[in-house]
Amino acid sequence: MTSPLRPVDSQPDTPSDLAEFIRPLPHSIEAEQHVLGAVMLSPLVLPEVRVLLDGSEFYRPGHRMIWDGVVGLADRGAPFEPVAVATAIDARELARIGGAPYLHTLISQVPSAANATYYAQLVRSLAYARRVIETGTRLMQLGYGTNSDTESDFRGTVAAEVAALAAVDAQGWPAPAPLSATPELPTFPVWAFPDWLGEYAARLAEATQTPADLAGSLALAVLGVAAGGKVWVQGPAWTEPTNLFTLVVLPPGNRKSEVYKHMTAPIRAAETILVEQAKPIIAEAVIARRVAEAYAEKTEKAAASAVDATQQAAALDEATTARLALDETTVPAEPCLFSDDATVERLTSHLSEQGGRFAILSPEGEVFSIAAGRYSGAPNFAVLKSGHAGEEMRIDRMGRASERIPAATITLGICTQPGVLTRLGETPQFLEQGLLGRLLYSVPKSLLGYRDPNPAPIPPHFTDTYRVNVTALILSLHALSEPATLRFTPDAEAAALALLTETEPRFRPGTGDLAHMTDWGGKYVGAVLRIAALLHLAEHFRGGWDRPISLATFQNARQIGEYFTVHAQAAYDAIGADPAVADARALLEWIERTATTQFGARDVLSSLRRFKKVADLDPALRILESHGWIRRVPTAPKTGRGRKAGPLYETHPDATSGTR
Repeated sequence: MTSPLRPVDSQPDTPSDLAEFIRPLPHSIEAEQHVLGAVMLSPLVLPEVRVLLDGSEFYRPGHRMIWDGVVGLADRGAPFEPVAVATAIDARELARIGGAPYLHTLISQVPSAANATYYAQLVRSLAYARRVIETGTRLMQLGYGTNSDTESDFRGTVAAEVAALAAVDAQGWPAPAPLSATPELPTFPVWAFPDWLGEYAARLAEATQTPADLAGSLALAVLGVAAGGKVWVQGPAWTEPTNLFTLVVLPPGNRKSEVYKHMTAPIRAAETILVEQAKPIIAEAVIARRVAEAYAEKTEKAAASAVDATQQAAALDEATTARLALDETTVPAEPCLFSDDATVERLTSHLSEQGGRFAILSPEGEVFSIAAGRYSGAPNFAVLKSGHAGEEMRIDRMGRASERIPAATITLGICTQPGVLTRLGETPQFLEQGLLGRLLYSVPKSLLGYRDPNPAPIPPHFTDTYRVNVTALILSLHALSEPATLRFTPDAEAAALALLTETEPRFRPGTGDLAHMTDWGGKYVGAVLRIAALLHLAEHFRGGWDRPISLATFQNARQIGEYFTVHAQAAYDAIGADPAVADARALLEWIERTATTQFGARDVLSSLRRFKKVADLDPALRILESHGWIRRVPTAPKTGRGRKAGPLYETHPDATSGTR
């Protein structure tokens, strides 16, 4: 019978043929000795080695016994120096491996325990090589022993052998962490609102089966519509307007329009009342304007037809006075509190017409594509920047009258889709000029697939209370002839100063969680002050501008501010505003696409053009290493002269197995 280890029809074995079949399996006794000697010499090395080896990798059986003795003692908290290890091993087995003197020899042959992980990696690699050879031998035996009757079993057995060999080895690897800085995001703390507002937001979310984050963020935007431009809040060393830019990110099908309809209903009601109140005023102004125009035209004709110099001078004076009176006789625009869409030019005109106050409330994110230049061809969002800060605006356009706005305040209550959020990073001016830093982001988890088909409706009195209170707040603030400034009670003011102090270290490079988003973090305390003012006005909706903001209200505002902070970190991650995270993600995608199991910096530079030099790669490597996706391969001890080789990195099995 033909031997299964020899090809069929082969010639008789020659000495060289036999040598090929009796080659020893890959191993390194010296590497195994170094590992064992190092762990007995330096106990601190053992944890580093144990993540790489479990004992089965040792080629010499005696070395496996020594390893088992070492780890057994370590697990009991006992010392594992040579004398203790010799005692832990059976005397007869110890004699076979060279006795206690051999254990001391292992230590004496270790020049430095620092290289233990390198030799452990070598022992592990050689053990895998032996597995490959053993599997190949079994496959060869299966190939010679197969026949047509066993074909199906044969294929299954081969597949199982190959799968076992190719299975990822996750020994020593912890579960990798997602590159997102905030995998679990908090829900909006509606309990921080005054009872009537928080209760309505929560019940509306339940009735519409939408995340409470949507109704909660919109509630703040609605309060901003009421207070923006009418109320300011005094901070530790500056003042803030009370308008907000809120952005909720939800995929389609989440009933955003329904929530918007209910949340903005009192704004529409207040707007209707204001329009009715303005009708006689507008009518009177129209008549006065026409009279002034007629009088100005009459005096101009009289001045033009005067012959006598004295009469002409008097007529010119009268015409000048009439023209000045005409210029001062303006017709106010019909009150309009918000729109769901507007070009940059129209938004500016709205501000001019409405006394510097306006809002965009929309279940879609069209305003960002407009600001990015959808119509103009170039980014244009200066009005949004000025409108967030309450700054003066001066607009001069050819063919149109100049517009002067002493203090522009814009409120945004926008909902957009995840893809739009990601594309915000494609307009670099949004980040460079600070638009991204002005947004309060909410990235709630969609309820699609988990919605109750028969939710409880909102009791009518909750809806009525919400609409009456918001309408009253809008009308009372609209009636203010001069903007009011809110202040804090002494303890609330101290808490605001403490928040400012606590926030500063969060910007420190390398350690601060806001270091990559200082544009947003720099406005964080100001946003909390604005939210505190809005909560205060919601609690005292008929005259809150005459009393200070309490400590309890400020603490509630801070809770909401922390909510927006965590969601902003997630949003910036999605946008790719953190260059290091974006680079790490690109590197991880390259590892997955190329199924790379080990690489050096030069391998990456030759494949990914986004990295120009090794230093550009370092932040991405640090992030992947800290998140458990890669680890540095121990380098060989340096011998001889010359520059030390660059580090190599091993990739987590999940990164190349398609399971990440």
